[in-house]
Amino acid sequence: MVNTKAQEAVQKSLDGVTGDKSTGVAGLVFVAVDRQGKQIAAHASGKKGLTSSEPMTLETVFWIASCTKLLATMACMQAVEKGQLALDDHEQVYKLCPELEKIKVLQDDGTLTERKNDITLRMLLAHTAGFGYEFFNPKLRDYGRPLGFDVFHADERDIFRMPLVNQPGEKWEYGINIDWAGIVLERATGVKLNDWIQKEIMQPLGLKSVNMFPTAEMKKELAYMHQRWPGSTQAEERDHMYREPLLAETEEEKKRIFHSGGAGGFAKPTEYCQVLAALLNDGKSPTTGAQILKPETVKAMFENQVPKMPDFARQGIPAAKAEQTNPAPELYPQEGNPPQGWGLSFMLTQEPGATGRGANTAWWAGIANLFWWCDREKGVAGMICSQIMPFGDPHVMGQWGACEAAVYQALGSSDGGLSDKVASAKV
Repeated sequence: MVNTKAQEAVQKSLDGVTGDKSTGVAGLVFVAVDRQGKQIAAHASGKKGLTSSEPMTLETVFWIASCTKLLATMACMQAVEKGQLALDDHEQVYKLCPELEKIKVLQDDGTLTERKNDITLRMLLAHTAGFGYEFFNPKLRDYGRPLGFDVFHADERDIFRMPLVNQPGEKWEYGINIDWAGIVLERATGVKLNDWIQKEIMQPLGLKSVNMFPTAEMKKELAYMHQRWPGSTQAEERDHMYREPLLAETEEEKKRIFHSGGAGGFAKPTEYCQVLAALLNDGKSPTTGAQILKPETVKAMFENQVPKMPDFARQGIPAAKAEQTNPAPELYPQEGNPPQGWGLSFMLTQEPGATGRGANTAWWAGIANLFWWCDREKGVAGMICSQIMPFGDPHVMGQWGACEAAVYQALGSSDGGLSDKVASAKV
């Protein structure tokens, strides 16, 4: 049952941004659900594109980019449950991926040195294996040139070409780690990653519009991609960032496309939120009753994997490719700078957040400015979706915080289950 107060606040907030041409945000979709998978608030605001007459709807499909990482990690954890993968067995990783046993570490001077520590599946899922991203790491960007790297080209050759940028286990850095985790899964099981996700996650959840290869129906609902180019605050439509899976029609074409566990997914936000609802319910779908993960597995995913790195997300991220990301001095600022945590594929705000979210809430994002959160303490999850580059768009991030806060505030005032003292979002 939609919460009227939350719905009205979310609608007013989103429409205020998409209705203001100066923001350059053509359209936004926000969805929040409870433990029963019921919508607390859901609103599609604006148009699919700046030059489009098509309205944004709750049926609109988005390239979800790094929101895919949660799905790939859930797939890996299912394989762990089945005994096909082990979280802490580096020998298994090397047997399946001998490339990782031979991989070297890129130094600041551009030279390569030997790897000192072993790589495990847990490290890949926790982003401590040593890999980076070329759009966040200048030395990796420069190392790939004159050819360059492009992880949004759906080509595994870019993944295989990249060296480590840190010694395994010594630092947290966001990168292609979960792309490698997907490769480990494929080689262990003989099943392509998207095929596994469809059979083991989407079908049990009754979801038909979360896929690395969008169906014809999904393509008809695709949102336009937008860009603020470096040096300009104005936005314009641009060619899609992740075109290859959209162009693939035949099975033969699809075979040539990398199943990217790091960025390969497309989805309707309403359906993605049903995945989050299953996590709210200890791995069980509140709508179909399917148990896609054991309760102890979900609990393990929400455990902090980097307790010795309480400030890992305060190291700052440079805009190595300014057309793809804004610089980020901190991933999720919180008053008082409490210790930060990282679970298996997502950040944990270990203390309650300014929006009203509870302790140990998971959240993550996609580079085209999509953000999700999953609050198991208070039984609330949701996401906001746009298709605009570069990452860290202030208008979208502001709406993420404002709409999330509106949900908690409405719930708190309606049933007393949440605090009424919801501060403005600080993201």
